[in-house]
Amino acid sequence: MLPVTGYAEHWSVRQGGTLRFMIGVKGGGPYRARVARIHCGDPNPAGPGYREVPMPCAIEGEHPGIEQPMRLGSWVEVPAVDLGAGDTPLALVATIWPTLPGRGEQAVLSCRGGDAKLTLGLGPRGAFARLVAPAGTVMAEAGVPLTERAWHDIACRFDPAEGRLEIAQAPQRPRLDLEEAAAAAAMSPGAAAPQGIGSAAIAAEEAGGLARQHFNGKIARPRILRGVAALADRLRAQASGAAPADVVADWDFAIGIPTDEAADTGPGRWHGRCRNLPTRAMTGPSWTGAVHRWTEAPHHYDAIHFHEDDIGDAGWSPSLTLAVPEGWPSGVYALHLETEGGRDNIVFHVRAKEPGRRARVAFLAPTFTYTVYSQFVRPGRQARIADRAAAWGALPQAPDGHPEYGLSPYNHHADGSGVVMSTMRRPMIDKRVNQFHLMDPDPAGSGTYWIAADTYVTDLLERRGIDYEVITDHDVHAEGAELLSRYAVVLTGQHPEYHTYETLDAIDGYLKGGGRFVYLGGNGFYWRIAPHHDGLWAFELRRAEGGIRLWETMPGEGYHAFDGGYGGLWRRLGRPPQALVGVGFSSQGDYNGHPYTFTDAILDPRVAFLREGLDSIAQPGGIFGDRGLMGGGAAGHELDRADVSLGTPRHALVVARAVVQEPSYQPVNEERRDHTWPGSREDLIRSDITFFETPNGGAVFSVGSMNFIGALPVDGYANATARLVENVVRRFADSAPFSVTRGAG
Repeated sequence: MLPVTGYAEHWSVRQGGTLRFMIGVKGGGPYRARVARIHCGDPNPAGPGYREVPMPCAIEGEHPGIEQPMRLGSWVEVPAVDLGAGDTPLALVATIWPTLPGRGEQAVLSCRGGDAKLTLGLGPRGAFARLVAPAGTVMAEAGVPLTERAWHDIACRFDPAEGRLEIAQAPQRPRLDLEEAAAAAAMSPGAAAPQGIGSAAIAAEEAGGLARQHFNGKIARPRILRGVAALADRLRAQASGAAPADVVADWDFAIGIPTDEAADTGPGRWHGRCRNLPTRAMTGPSWTGAVHRWTEAPHHYDAIHFHEDDIGDAGWSPSLTLAVPEGWPSGVYALHLETEGGRDNIVFHVRAKEPGRRARVAFLAPTFTYTVYSQFVRPGRQARIADRAAAWGALPQAPDGHPEYGLSPYNHHADGSGVVMSTMRRPMIDKRVNQFHLMDPDPAGSGTYWIAADTYVTDLLERRGIDYEVITDHDVHAEGAELLSRYAVVLTGQHPEYHTYETLDAIDGYLKGGGRFVYLGGNGFYWRIAPHHDGLWAFELRRAEGGIRLWETMPGEGYHAFDGGYGGLWRRLGRPPQALVGVGFSSQGDYNGHPYTFTDAILDPRVAFLREGLDSIAQPGGIFGDRGLMGGGAAGHELDRADVSLGTPRHALVVARAVVQEPSYQPVNEERRDHTWPGSREDLIRSDITFFETPNGGAVFSVGSMNFIGALPVDGYANATARLVENVVRRFADSAPFSVTRGAG
């Protein structure tokens, strides 16, 4: 655990509002807190340097701290279940699809009541049953390992009259080369069975209020049964999916898929609750491939995939509550934390109490993307940044050094499956200011990304005396186009990649109403995400069909559990980014930057405002963006291009272009139809700086490069790239409408 860290309740707070912070101190003890408004989050002394303004407030000073635990691993908690008098046999059954069967002991279904606990689990020697009672602990193992990623029925039974504990397992599709069906028994004379009003846990054992021995894989149809039926009969009934007559509890994961509730269809209705965001809407043992949308046949999706390293709501206790003064300017802020052993900061955004009343310009912080990328573990990263962090006085931590805070959807779980869920209710140690990420290769630059990089935009606005306010993706999702309409111009950050229908609808509505939009990034508006049913603190991501991705959604699992909607690329969903902002993802390569060249379109009278102060450069063939703090140039890493066939308006002007020859740059997956190169480099490996007018006097300016904003700070923001952006913002903030003269035919 870090010496001190924490997370905020929300990404943004209005002037005059309050924001809670959850703080954890390793081992407990005092910590110091202070708040600062961030001008530039880049710690590189060769650039603008890290700059902030202290903001005195009531929470500044020393506070007592407590250690707050991180408890990874998903499971279902069942707080109450009536296990009966304990004088008849009790059986546990489930159908499982294990992904790490050799990992060690993993609990599939466990119940406790009275002085006894019965667990049905999986280990390296197959299914096991374990009874813990005052008379001692007894265990029975099937003795045959189970095949990974295949469906098996397992069951255990304890008969208190005989003192006999039994275990049995059977594959649903037998292997020709291995007999996996097996059974075993052990004796525990005089042992008591779980009884009375007890509790249960699925995919883990519960002990002292904590979960342990987490299961990795899918579970379907977990049941607690009472009676004398033989285990072989139990397995046959489980394989058929038949509902047993002597059921105590029968959890049907096909019910309530969008929620965290685990419904018990048995007579007692002993419902449970999912903890730490396991993945629902997973294909179950009945899935045939005939249906791919779980809403059409929920019983085919009656499985939940659990992981030992899942994380949802860390559940930390609130530590500090910041009352934001109404006089604080809207902007990017950080709560700084420090102990004798270390330091951290938690970024948040202060919104205007009345949006748009004092400023006509808004910076839209891509907080959806911040959340999805949070805790992106890249092996060796923390060691690689150590020397530079020490020299620059930057935060030295990286997620690979602290896996206790969970993973990102850019990682794989321990069982090899892709991480579907992201959450902001935990420390996000790679989403800080005074931090860099050392993107490869970038030996001389700042190596910034995400929040620290996005402050180049707000820093430019402040230096040029342009009043602005900050809003976030979370705010736009909740408040829609009405929020955006308060501003004459809205600017994005470096990487607004992840969006919901609500955020895209808001931007589209804003543009139709005459808004002006400045897209200052690359690979934007690319993937769809679905928010958790009770708020925007967690998101689900199904990487269905195509796209640059580190893992792919498995067959039949392309629809989100949270809302039943199809996942994947917005391009595949009929909303390519070209149709929104004129350009869309075309190519990806190493983190190196390249210059732009102005095209003939720069001389078009429609973009005369772009040339102000740039007459010697803003000519056909003029070069700019040949230096930068992100990869050494303005065009790099991920590039977007205009494409009329994908929705770029036909009247759009490509005023500058960068065609990248560096060999690591390749077309994105969705551009390839077969094994051949789908076009020339000029066709695909390029970034197009694009301008076009929209209805009702609006306009869009898009740069289409991840590294573009890294060129803004060069020479103290006194460069052609920065002046170009300033020209756009000033003209877009002007109330004079944009218009296009229509032709005759």
